[in-house]
Amino acid sequence: MNKSVLITGASHGIGAAAAVGFAAAGYDVGINYFKTPDGAEQTAAAVRAQGRRAVLFQADVSESAQCETMMHDFLSSFGKIDVLVNNAGGALKMPQGGFEKMPVEYWDSQIRLNLSAAAYCSRIAMQDMIARGQGGKIINVSSVHGLVTYVRRKALPYCAAKAGLIMFTKALGVEAIRYGINVNCIAPGFIMTKATTRYDEKEMNAFLRKIPAGRLGKVEDIVPLMLFLADDEKSSFIVGQTFTVDGGQSIDGAIDYMLDEEI
Repeated sequence: MNKSVLITGASHGIGAAAAVGFAAAGYDVGINYFKTPDGAEQTAAAVRAQGRRAVLFQADVSESAQCETMMHDFLSSFGKIDVLVNNAGGALKMPQGGFEKMPVEYWDSQIRLNLSAAAYCSRIAMQDMIARGQGGKIINVSSVHGLVTYVRRKALPYCAAKAGLIMFTKALGVEAIRYGINVNCIAPGFIMTKATTRYDEKEMNAFLRKIPAGRLGKVEDIVPLMLFLADDEKSSFIVGQTFTVDGGQSIDGAIDYMLDEEI
């Protein structure tokens, strides 16, 4: 198999695990990063250890011009794109005060990073996929907080953007499938990564109490689903769907049920 995948935000966490997973499945991998070149190099080394090609692409995917440059550089390097994983995102440091005091710039940055970036990259990827006439796969990574709100202050734009990404997946999925391009989405719950080390034990236990499965998520819970959605045969009839991988956190009534059990 001679297939290529570009994964945004692949210097750590889910993106890094996905890069290794795709390499193990036989893909050559484009690794996007922004501020963490050391992490990106570690991901690349892990991909190469699987015997696959790895190329690094530094870009702030919240900026459309940088996305366009990155996508064209990827196509120049690999010759085509078979799979795009729009993984980059996250809740930036939240400013003080309520929503009414939130700087407009903060809102804009969160929407660009968690929603617009996927559109910027998908547009160029689709141009190549359509021109080649061999289809392709676009996998967006949303969040459980695109389905249920996160009550911490200033997460409002993050939730709105991730919810928008789910609807973007539906709308683009319907348009893209006529070209044999499957667009789908994964909405992870609380996944243990290097970024989650900022939480103390009390906070971690609070997260755990909201998860009916009784444990926190791992990157290994996400990657097999990505590979399934990237498979030409297994996922060809799946269009515009969002798959929630959260241990039951987002199920309506789950938290109330758990509280009853504690009582």
